[in-house]
Amino acid sequence: MTSTAKSENKNWVIWLIIFGLFGLSIYVLRSVLLPFVAGIIIGYLLDPLATRFEKLKIGRTASTFLVLFLVAIILIPAIIALIGMIDEQLSQFINSVPLYMQSLTKKIEPIIINLQDNIPGLSREKIREYLQGNMSNGLKLVGNVFKKLISSGYAIFNILSLLLITPVVAFYMLRDWDSFVKKVDSLLPKAYKKEIETQAKAIDKIISSFIRGQLSVCVILGSFYAIGLSLVGLDLGLLVGFIAGIISFIPYVGSIVGFVTAIAIAFAQFDTWVPIAQVVGVFAIGQFLEGNFITPKLVGDSVGLHPVWIMFALLAGGVLLGFLGLMMAVPLAAIIGVLVRYGIGKYKKSSLYRD
Repeated sequence: MTSTAKSENKNWVIWLIIFGLFGLSIYVLRSVLLPFVAGIIIGYLLDPLATRFEKLKIGRTASTFLVLFLVAIILIPAIIALIGMIDEQLSQFINSVPLYMQSLTKKIEPIIINLQDNIPGLSREKIREYLQGNMSNGLKLVGNVFKKLISSGYAIFNILSLLLITPVVAFYMLRDWDSFVKKVDSLLPKAYKKEIETQAKAIDKIISSFIRGQLSVCVILGSFYAIGLSLVGLDLGLLVGFIAGIISFIPYVGSIVGFVTAIAIAFAQFDTWVPIAQVVGVFAIGQFLEGNFITPKLVGDSVGLHPVWIMFALLAGGVLLGFLGLMMAVPLAAIIGVLVRYGIGKYKKSSLYRD
């Protein structure tokens, strides 16, 4: 083995050790990293907007203040209003649970009769009491859990602690983003600098296209489903529609969860098939718009992230690091995807493949 080959192998070992230590430190510090990772992501996402203000002869610090101020005056009132409306809907839903149980019992009466005809030992009254009691308690439990999560002091404390740290990190990351990139660039090994910069640009393109685009898709879909289901008159329509849109960054999961939940509530709430069909129509129109207009326009087809790879990354990140892992899953998936394609390209040019 030549001295050059030995040197390259040594470099690979060093880089693997560095990445291993980096991954281990993230896992060990996962309980305190959430606000910092959130701040870094916010800084990354808002950097193009701050750069645009800079082009208008506004200083970087002033641009950073202006961008964060605009985001705050838009998001904070919207979040407060949303929490208030969701809390009101949850209260109405919990109070309406007994009526839903009566309506649902009437609708499944033919199924109970059929079961009794086929299984003579079954008592119709016992089946009805069992379904009413368990389903009513289950729905009330779910509603109370949601309500406590929104209004509990512990949840509010966690949200406030996140809100106190994340804006500070986001401010410094947004203000110093360009200088931070230059410092990292200056530390790159000169022999591989061009290749690393090329792959970094590919990673940045994928992450920016997917995350910025997918966030827009989630907001648009969440607003569409929430407004559509509310207009239909579905109880919890605002909450169900908003959640369905927000988790639509997980391929197929958002629409399926939202659709099944909305249909279950509609089946218990409405006595006719027309509003149930309208709920189906809301999701059908939403999926049509997402697949044919919203996602192709905002995300595009060239981000290079397969839906199965995204689902695996989100599941693995959630299992390993919880919510922090969910936040880091897509960027890490993009990085791994680019590096794998780079490695495959190198392999196909090597003597191992050609010979």
